[in-house]
Amino acid sequence: MSGSNSLPPADAPHASRADREAEHPLDLTVHSLPSLGDADGGQVQRTRAGRWKMLAVLLVCAAPVVASYFTYYVVRPEGRRNFGALVEPQRPLPAVEARSLDGRPVPLPSLQGQWLLISVAGGACDAACERHLYLQRQLRESLGKDKDRIDWVWLVNDQAPVREALQPALATATVLRVEGQPLSQWLVPGPGQALADHLYLVDPRGNWMMRFPARLDREGAASVKRDLERLMRAAASWDEAGRK
Repeated sequence: MSGSNSLPPADAPHASRADREAEHPLDLTVHSLPSLGDADGGQVQRTRAGRWKMLAVLLVCAAPVVASYFTYYVVRPEGRRNFGALVEPQRPLPAVEARSLDGRPVPLPSLQGQWLLISVAGGACDAACERHLYLQRQLRESLGKDKDRIDWVWLVNDQAPVREALQPALATATVLRVEGQPLSQWLVPGPGQALADHLYLVDPRGNWMMRFPARLDREGAASVKRDLERLMRAAASWDEAGRK
């Protein structure tokens, strides 16, 4: 009608949304979708968080071992020194097969899990060899309640038979024959010394980590005992008797 003030429903200023949708049924509402970049970013964040959690677990597990070595090697009271020479870098037990005195094969890495106090000598075992065996046994016994955390080991580096007279004294020892070449590539004597002149210490992880001076006297044996006691205390939080 001419002069009417009415407007088309679509143009009415106060038309409801439902009215507009009824007028234009084919109009679609488009909702935004997450971009691929956002999805990738979320995956990266989750992966990074997982890695940090794994690293935290590993650090918690390794903390006692790291703390004990840090305490022994770094945090030292003024004036305190090791009697034994520290081996740096440490050398792991070689992957060679030794043999027991009755001929059984024994892989050297199977000895890890215990502290090892090692001597090296031929099967004939001269006076110096006998003294080392005696010291090894006495040092182990002197550790009292901690003695079961350490094994005393004689590595025989030739094919000479071991004297019957020595057998009773070796009842608590580990005696193994090892070929001389791989043995000399693992253990190294001090300058001007022979391999059989020293006692050697291996930690429970299988690393040769200390060499004691040649020709130990009573005072030297007491100093070795102090080194062993300190190591037992430093490792008490993570090292237990027996191989796992």
